[in-house]
Amino acid sequence: MENKIEISDLKVNYGDKPALNGISFNIVQNEILGIIGPAQSGKTTLLKVINRTLEFTHGVTIQGSVKLDGVDISTIGDVYGLRKRIGMVLPLPVGLPLSIYDNVAFAPRTSGIRIKAELDEIVERCLKQAALWDEVKDRLNSLGTRLSGGQQQRLTIARALSHQPEILCLDEFSIAVDPITTMRIEEVLKTLKNEMTILLVTNLVQQAKRLADRTAFMLNGDLIEIDDTEVMFSDNPKQQSTFDYINGDFG
Repeated sequence: MENKIEISDLKVNYGDKPALNGISFNIVQNEILGIIGPAQSGKTTLLKVINRTLEFTHGVTIQGSVKLDGVDISTIGDVYGLRKRIGMVLPLPVGLPLSIYDNVAFAPRTSGIRIKAELDEIVERCLKQAALWDEVKDRLNSLGTRLSGGQQQRLTIARALSHQPEILCLDEFSIAVDPITTMRIEEVLKTLKNEMTILLVTNLVQQAKRLADRTAFMLNGDLIEIDDTEVMFSDNPKQQSTFDYINGDFG
């Protein structure tokens, strides 16, 4: 299977504090990669390096390489263009102070799309992909910030999808979402992987088990183990710490 992202000896420090300790692995095209591990393992840092949002943080040093389709992302001059290719959904929804429609249409408009019929199609498609269309189609002109927490999270996903990203990074998307909505979003993600590669950081071990094709276990800035999810969640993972974390002995 074709590699979408290749990570080689990636090291990140916040000042003198290490966050990633030289990790190396590949991410495959059109897979859902679950990334699990306790707090302070480096999971979110990894996503921010891939999305190139971390480099604007004061005092951060990044070494090693991350390649997207064989190209080192640090050599890509158009950072905003890169972020269109690599969408990010944060743990808590951040809605723009705009209507539901304009939240989703914002990025396409910025890219130069002005024809209303095109924007209408994009908004409907993305809201359907985010399992939100049926709930909001009759009030698209209402403020997005007035939606419930779970609806705002799905609106954030719809906004990320409006870029038509090649990669979707999800960082604890279900923190502010009720269990029923979480399951709906999970069903959406299973469909979306046919169109893009999905990186899923989650503290919910069973969520990784349900969704991920492969799972990576991180601990204290190290990549302890990465394998097919079925193998990882068997009774015999390669590392004892992986077994202990999956079975709730720490975390």
